[in-house]
Formats: sequence, structure tokens, C-alpha cells
Amino acid sequence: MGTEYDSVEYPVQAYEPIQYQPGLTMKITARNHRDYNYRKKYLVVGSGPASRYPACMAMLLFMIPAPVVASAGSLPSLVQDIGLSIVLAGVLAIVFTRLGIPEIAAFLVAGVVLGPVGAGLVTEPDNIETIAGLGLIFLLFLIGLEIDVRKLLASGRILIVTGLLQYPLCVAFGVIVTKLLIWFGVGGELLAAGIHTPLYIGFVLAASSTLLVVKLFQQSFQLDTETGRISLGLLIFQDIWAIAMIAIQPSFDAPEVGPIFRSFAGIVALGLMAALFARYVIPIGFRWIAKMPEVIFMAALSWCFIVVFLGMNLDVITQAIIGIDLHLAVGAEMGALIAGATIASLPYSIEIIGKVSVVKDFFVTLFFVGLGMSIPAPDSYEVIMLAGLLAALALLVRYLLFFPLLYFSGLDRRNAMVTSTRLAQISEFSLVIGFLGVKLGHISSGLNSSIIFAFVITALLTPVMFRQADAIHEKLGAFLGRIGFSLPTGKMADDDESFSVAILGFHRVASSLLHDLERNYPGIMSRILVVDFNVGLHSRIAARGAVVRYGDLGNSETLRHAGVDKARVVVCTVPDNVLKGTSNRRIVEAARRVNPDAIIIANAIELAESKRLYAAGADYVFLQRIEAAQAVCTAIEKALAGEIDTYRESIEAVEGEWHLRKEVL
Repeated sequence: MGTEYDSVEYPVQAYEPIQYQPGLTMKITARNHRDYNYRKKYLVVGSGPASRYPACMAMLLFMIPAPVVASAGSLPSLVQDIGLSIVLAGVLAIVFTRLGIPEIAAFLVAGVVLGPVGAGLVTEPDNIETIAGLGLIFLLFLIGLEIDVRKLLASGRILIVTGLLQYPLCVAFGVIVTKLLIWFGVGGELLAAGIHTPLYIGFVLAASSTLLVVKLFQQSFQLDTETGRISLGLLIFQDIWAIAMIAIQPSFDAPEVGPIFRSFAGIVALGLMAALFARYVIPIGFRWIAKMPEVIFMAALSWCFIVVFLGMNLDVITQAIIGIDLHLAVGAEMGALIAGATIASLPYSIEIIGKVSVVKDFFVTLFFVGLGMSIPAPDSYEVIMLAGLLAALALLVRYLLFFPLLYFSGLDRRNAMVTSTRLAQISEFSLVIGFLGVKLGHISSGLNSSIIFAFVITALLTPVMFRQADAIHEKLGAFLGRIGFSLPTGKMADDDESFSVAILGFHRVASSLLHDLERNYPGIMSRILVVDFNVGLHSRIAARGAVVRYGDLGNSETLRHAGVDKARVVVCTVPDNVLKGTSNRRIVEAARRVNPDAIIIANAIELAESKRLYAAGADYVFLQRIEAAQAVCTAIEKALAGEIDTYRESIEAVEGEWHLRKEVL
């Protein structure tokens, strides 16, 4: 090495050619433009042939944490911070998914790594918070699109009663438990600091994660099952409760009736205005653009922000019209929820959900990354211990309150237990409430850290709890029976009773099958037996004239007592990806043992499974994918021949229009 020259400051924004001198070592100080502090990063370029200098310089520029330089100038800090967040969140999400860990945990970890607790690479987290705010608006808009008020009201007593009572009862439970913990000296200053702490603990325990639960139901193709529908309905009720709490959260310090009443009055006023506009004006515009999906997407987002801006400026409007500020302004989050709910019943809502989901995922990712950046380093072991306690309480309250409410409102024991188990996690809305609570000075940052860690713990447990929900019910079955939570009693078949058809399991195929049998062979309905554990559907099935009984499809004795041994034809209609604790092969084997002379028709998903079902005793195996493909193939043939309209008319003349079919499901 040769003589070492003094270091010179060399701004990375200006890459003028440097005279290379063989045998010399040069030091370059890189200027970090993002915070404009001259943080010196001395990098040594070794000596060597002149031809190697460009490669050395390229390596130097790659390693310096500086913006990419383009002809227009340096990369804006907002873009760079978002880029860092997306890169690390994406990499960690891949790793976490491979390990079976929810990706939300990866986003939170990415925020911790990038934030002040970690490497401090993102120097302006306010940038991420700004984008995260948009993510929250999109998230609530999508939740609103899932809220079809007519369907909620038609869900019956189970969902309405549980949805209205569950959240306030859980909040009350959280308040009582927190006061007891403080009285016993548990939780230290984290629980004792602030008069609002018990209330916030109640909020944390009361709601479940919409993001996690809906995603798991979609992945397992169970969103349209009884537990899926009840879970989604409860999540929507919880989200509405949580949004209402966010709306009145600033009034906690001075909980006067007037401001709270005005908050809800503003929500009602905004909802009525948006509903009227959505009913009479929005459908006209959407019909104009029905064949342009990209325009539907933009129109939907426009509607979202129209309602958001309208809600935020209600006071300006009332001031301009009547000269009085009524303090009716509605927050952006509630406005987005109302915007989605008011167009949820439009035929384009599915298209809107599909389009907005892509954008929403981007912003929600940044929301959780930004949340991770706000997590302070645990300053004591009490933060982690309290997080574990909150996670345990969240699980406990599902069985102490969720389960009894669902059971006594009319849901059978199995579905009540499975639903409660699958909702055993802390909601992302609880994180939002906790985050706002710190800003408002209601709770300490340490307690908020415990809430976030508790969310991570329950998020990690959620996939396991989801898969094991049926097994947990089986293990607790005897105990639940002893304390009064009994299974429905299935009526035993009479000795002289016989059936033409026994339908084992009631799902989509069974619903359509029952409709067609009723239409084509009305006299056969009294000789049709349906065996299914979903007692919530029994009254509607019985109203069609069929005999319906509760039973475990994989149990031979249950099938015998239900009367399957006296049926001429046995049909297994539920696909394996919906069945829990059994399979079509096991059901066929059980049915064949009970009724050796019956003709058994079974459902298969995979092509290879058909052979195994025949070996188990099935006489005919159908695959929905093949049946559907054959029907579509016929439609394609007619379309190519220019006869699709005639073909449709002929089908509808016999079958009727699909949306007019009156089925159980």
C-alpha cells in the first residue's frame, strides 16, 4: 500500500470521475441525504490496476445506504422508506409462511427491524404511518362491502343475539378481571397506570382478527359452512362495535352524553345520505361502466373517498346551510365502512372486492410494518408476562362467553365450540385502539407493547387452533355434556320406517339436490332422509317435507339409529375439503357396513380418489369438476354454433333462472 491521503467528503449525489492513482488508498465519506446529518462512513478502495477501479466503485456505491440516483435527482425519502419496508416485509413473509407462521407477524417483525428499536433504517416512520392510514381506510371499506344488512338480519337469532351481546359482555369481563388483577398486585405499573386501562383491556379481549380468520376460512374453503357464516357475521358485528368505540374514544376523558350522542347522530346522518345516494344514483353509474372492470375499481374508490370527505366535512355543510356547527363530523375510518356497506348489495360488489383487495394488501402491509416500528423495546419482563396473560384471557373469554352465547341462542354444541375456538385471537382493531390510546394519553406505551405482543402470540396460535377446533370439541365433549351443554338428541328410526334416499351431510350439492328432487318427484319428499350435525338447518330442511336427523356421518351406529340401514339409495354429497373429522371414504365404508344392499353414490374431489371410493363400496362416484365441465362444454358448443341464447332459454324454461331457485342454502 502507498501513502494514505487525507479523507475528502464526496457527496454520493455527484459521481464525477475520480482520478485513480495506483498504489494509493482513498477514503470516501458518504453523505446520508435522508436526515442530512454527515454520518461518516469510511470505505477503503484498495490499490490495483486501473481497469479494476470501475468494479470497486460499483461495489462501493452498492454498499452505501444512499438513494438511487437518476437523471431527475435523488430518490424521495418516502419512496425509499416504503421500498425498504416492502422488501423486508416480503422476504420475512416468505420465510414465515414456509415456517407456518402468519405473515402479519412477519410484517410486525419487519417494522421492529427497520424502526428505532432495530437498525433504524427508516428514519421517517411518519411516511409509513401516512400510507398505513390509507391501508386502514381500504380495510374498512372492504369490511363494509362484506356487510349486507339484509343478510345479517336474515341470519336469525343466533347471529343477532350473539353479535349484539358478545362485545359489551367481553368488555365488562375485561374491566372486572383487570380490576381484580390490580387488586391482587398483578401487572404492576402497566395495569395500575391510568384510569382507562381496564376499559382498554376489555376492548382487547372483545374482538377477533378479521384478517386472520377470514383468510383461514377462505384457504380451507369453509367460508360458506355454518361455522364460516357465523364467524364472519360475528367478526362484522365486532368490527362495527370497534369502529363505534374508535368514534367515541376521544371522549373517554370527559364522557359526556352530548358529544357521544352527536358522534352517533353524525354516523346515522352520513349513513342515511350515503344509503339514499347508493340506492338511487350509484346503480345508474355502475350500469354505464359494467363492462369496464378497471373503471369499476376507480369508481368504487371514488365513492369511498366521497363518503369519507362528506363525513369529515359534515360540520362545514351544516354551518353553510343552517349557520350552526352541530359537531357531527365522522372519522375517515367510519366513513369508509359506511361507503362499503352502502354498495354491498350491488351486483358489482364481488368485482369491487377483488380489485380493491390487491391495493388493500399493499397498504395493510405497511400498516403493520408501521405498527412494528412503534413498538418500544420491552423495558421489563412485565411487558412480556402481561402479553402472555392477555393472550390467555383472550382464549379463556371465548369459552366462558362466546361459547355459551352461541349455544343458548340456538347453535348446536359442536358448531358453537368450533366457532369459539377459531375466533380465539386478538383483533387488529385492538391494535388500532391501543395505538390511539397511547396518543390520547389513556394508556402507557408499555401496555400498548404488551397488547401488540399478545396479538402476535395469538396470531401464531391461530392456525393451530383453527385446524384443531374439531379435535378440541371431541376432547371436551364429555365434560361439556356433564355441565349441561349436550349434543342434540337424534330421533331413532322406527322399525317399520324406510327411505328411498338418504342424504349424508348437507352442503351446496345437497341443497340443490333436495330442490330438484322436490320439483321433479314431489311425492318422494317424505321418504328422503337427511343426516347432518348442523341443527340450524334442520327446520328449513324439514319444511321441505324431508326427514332430518342429527348424526355423526363417520359413525356406523349413528347411521343405523338414524335409519340409513333402511334406505335404498345413500348419497354422500359433502366434499372432503369441507368434511371435518371424517372423509367420504370412511362414510362410504360405514354406510356399506350398515346397509350392504344399498346403492351408494359418493362425492370425490381428486381423480385418484374415485378408485379408492369404489374399493370402499361405492356404486357410483361423481366429481363436481367433471359434471360442471360437461355442462360448460355443451354451452361452449352452443355458443360456437351461435345458439347460446336459445340454449339458455331452453335451460331456463325447464330449470328456471338460477337466482330464483328457493333452496335451503
